[in-house]
Amino acid sequence: ISIWEHFASLLIHSLALCLCLIHAFARDVYEVTGYGPVFEEQPVDTIYPEESPEAKITMNCRARANPPATYKWKLDHMEIDLNAEGSHYSLAGGNLVISNPDKTVHVGKYSCLATNTYGTVISREASVQFGYLDLFSSEERSSVYVKEGQGAVLLCAPPPHYPAELSFRWILNEFPTFIIPDKRRFVSQITGNLYISKVDSSDRGNYSCIASSPSISKSVFSNYIPLEPQTERPIRKYPADLRVKFPDTTALVGQNVTLECFALGNPVPEVRWKKIDGHLPSNHEVRMTGTQLHLYNVQFEDGGTYKCEAVNSKGKDYHTARVSVEAFPEWVEHISSTEKDLRSDYTMSCKASGKPKPHIRWLKNGEPVDRNEMRFSSLTFDDSGMYQCIAENRHGVIYANAELRVFACAPTFERNPVKRVLAAKNGRVVIECRPKAAPKPAFSWSKDTELLSNSTRVFIWEDGSLEILNVTRADEGRYTCFAENDRGKANSTGDLLVMDSTKITLAPSNTDVKVGENTSMQCAASHDQSLDITFIWSLDGRVIDLHKDSQHYERTTNGSSNGELLIKNVQLKHAGQYTCTAQTPVDNITASAHLVVRGPPGAPGGVRIIEKTDKSVKLQWSRGADNHSPISKYTIQYKDQFSNDVWKNATTFPVNVEGNAEMTTVVDLIPWTDYEFRVIATNTLGTGDPSNPSPIIKTLEAVPVVAPSDVGGGGGASRELTITWTPVKPKYYYGPNFGYIVAFKPQDEQEWKRVAVADPQARRYVHKASDIPPLTEFQVKVKAFNVQGEGPYSLTAIIYSAQDAPAEAPAVVEARALSMESLQSHLCVCVSQVKYWESGQSEGQAETIGVSSRENHTKLENLRPYTEYIIEVRGYNSAGYGPPSHHFRVLTKKPPPDRAPKIIAKKVKGQSINIAWEQVEPMANESSIEGYRVLYRPEGQTTGTLYNTYKRNIDLPLPPNGNYVVEVRAHTEGGDGATTTVQITGNKVILKLKLL
Repeated sequence: ISIWEHFASLLIHSLALCLCLIHAFARDVYEVTGYGPVFEEQPVDTIYPEESPEAKITMNCRARANPPATYKWKLDHMEIDLNAEGSHYSLAGGNLVISNPDKTVHVGKYSCLATNTYGTVISREASVQFGYLDLFSSEERSSVYVKEGQGAVLLCAPPPHYPAELSFRWILNEFPTFIIPDKRRFVSQITGNLYISKVDSSDRGNYSCIASSPSISKSVFSNYIPLEPQTERPIRKYPADLRVKFPDTTALVGQNVTLECFALGNPVPEVRWKKIDGHLPSNHEVRMTGTQLHLYNVQFEDGGTYKCEAVNSKGKDYHTARVSVEAFPEWVEHISSTEKDLRSDYTMSCKASGKPKPHIRWLKNGEPVDRNEMRFSSLTFDDSGMYQCIAENRHGVIYANAELRVFACAPTFERNPVKRVLAAKNGRVVIECRPKAAPKPAFSWSKDTELLSNSTRVFIWEDGSLEILNVTRADEGRYTCFAENDRGKANSTGDLLVMDSTKITLAPSNTDVKVGENTSMQCAASHDQSLDITFIWSLDGRVIDLHKDSQHYERTTNGSSNGELLIKNVQLKHAGQYTCTAQTPVDNITASAHLVVRGPPGAPGGVRIIEKTDKSVKLQWSRGADNHSPISKYTIQYKDQFSNDVWKNATTFPVNVEGNAEMTTVVDLIPWTDYEFRVIATNTLGTGDPSNPSPIIKTLEAVPVVAPSDVGGGGGASRELTITWTPVKPKYYYGPNFGYIVAFKPQDEQEWKRVAVADPQARRYVHKASDIPPLTEFQVKVKAFNVQGEGPYSLTAIIYSAQDAPAEAPAVVEARALSMESLQSHLCVCVSQVKYWESGQSEGQAETIGVSSRENHTKLENLRPYTEYIIEVRGYNSAGYGPPSHHFRVLTKKPPPDRAPKIIAKKVKGQSINIAWEQVEPMANESSIEGYRVLYRPEGQTTGTLYNTYKRNIDLPLPPNGNYVVEVRAHTEGGDGATTTVQITGNKVILKLKLL
């Protein structure tokens, strides 16, 4: 009976093992060819243009699966009946095709289900919407009338549309003349409106708004809006007035965000951007001439309150709004496909980050499971299937898919037998036992023929591994692991070999160095000579990469058992605990030592302002690392709104800030100014890095102490007193509502008259009064004021009121023609302006010239010959023009003949030469001949001897050597005529005619 029981036991064990191997083989085949659905393509949100020529919508869905998946679709969580009568739906593979889409039927959220024998997965939901962009209203747009210098807003009023995103452009008069946004013109991409900060005459025209929908590739045009600039002289100036203001904005991490600000005003305002609670992000860009702040790749730290400020010389305006940063769901931990033993415990876990925090829900084979966590206390075959974890917040949804397979098998070591193991003498060794088995088997061990049990030195772990402590040579041998569950049993044998243990023979020692020095750490070890040894160095637990950090670390090559580490050009970051690990394939041993690095101090921290006045702040900070050398002093630096981003050393009280201080007072600051501060520590080894800047603060307001300079003035129009000065620089405003008090009085009076000028950039004040006597001496002075009070007056200046304009017209006592193209006029008073024009022309075509106050005559040049001119004279002084004189008429003379005399003879008579020419006969419209002028000059010079003669020949001395030139021309009352030129060389005469 005993033999048969033993045989039966072996048979059952063999059958179980065979079944397990068959199952394992089947699993191998399954892993290659059989698995549940895995999505390769899922539907996406679709916008179908209502005017699309393609009368269908395709929603894609494709899953990898074996056997191949079958597909179903849901609309708003209800399964679509693809075979319903009149259905617009059909399947193409896994894709859903909607033919002749109908807005009233087919709008909604679609999801795809893929199924095979291993389970079902459901795709992410994708919406179908119908996109449209209606035409603009056909109503005529009213004309917009704006005075030049004022701002204008042209409303786009886009038509109904879906989706919400549109882009906008404007055309002027005709397509494609687009408005190019610049510092003066801006097109909002939120409202579509066109803003013009300062209208001028060039803006006249007809404007049309173009709205474009990128989703449906359609654009529409509005009716034209006429803009009519109205002339205004002089053009008035207007303070900055923000009309485009970005709203509170929610941005998603990783997205780009654009904030818009635009202001009307004259002069055209400048737009500046700030972040109230910190610096503008490094990933920002100011675009469109300052009107847009673009934030790239937004992160949580970019959230906060942003400010845009529009400034011109007449005033400023500002706007603030908050940018909140939230995040799309993102997996921190998610499920993955796995196989688990029958009756084992298992937990599927999903964790997701996001803002707001995502909600987690579960699906099994496409159906909801009401659990926060998939926890299994004893797995069954029914727990196998396709699982989906879904994380969702208001910004989106993410899916994680996994297949869970539950299996059972008798133990087998086919894939993972017990291995040969090496152990170090006196050390610890673990021999692993990892059979494939389900449910989990029971384990036992034997050494050679001896069955092992737990003791103080030998332990059998729950997972089957065998642990032996304080290993000796006697522990060498053959070790067998036995595994058994309710489906069968199996065993596997491996050898244990014991080697000599590794020991540190030279350990590193504690070291103290200064920054920049070199040092070394010793390390040597003994080991089993049949094994290789390596040395590994780590700093504060981080392994040192000798290749990557070769600039500072180097291993010395002094025998295989030596692991000395050389540290070059030591820096503060190299301080810490160095650990040497001597390692063989069997064991390892470590030894450690500390390296102290002395150097300049670290950066102080926590810099903040705890008190402030108008000219000082009390600063507090926390000590940074002294880096093993006491801090000797601190330096305080500041940066203000006027320092062009340059840090300057601050004045403190006391002057020297000792190394044990954590507080000081900064003095000599400017009132009502933005400041930020930083602190730098110094010790005997150098100066450290600066702290992070303090928050920006503004010192308190104070009464101005700087007066305007260069006070002067005078002149101007009649009955005016003009007072001028150089404005105070903005850094000396000392408070808001800054302006000027202008005081003035006649020299012989006691009481000063005061006038307030509210513009801080003002340079002049003109006092107009009918009782101001002309050319009267005044005393004037100017001082500054702000909300806190008035500052000191400037030095007193002496100026004079304007003189009255001349009351009488000057009299012209003489006007005569000098030549064909000039007149001489004599006046009886000093004048400033002479106006003249041809008698046949209108006075609007007149020319004018100015005359110095020291002259009582002038010459009019470049006139037309033989033409009557009308002359008018006005007196002028700083008060303006006086009345005009009576008109005086004068006739210019006829022009001289335009023909040169013709040379007819040239004879040498001893030491002279006679030159003769023909008579020049004038035309009827030319002046009569009064004689001839002969210029005798050396060649190359412009001056010589001028002869006047009534004859038609002349005797000239013959030059002994060199070249001379003779010029002959007729002379008339209208001027000199054209010239004939003769060249003379010694005793030879060369004729050369030249008409000028």
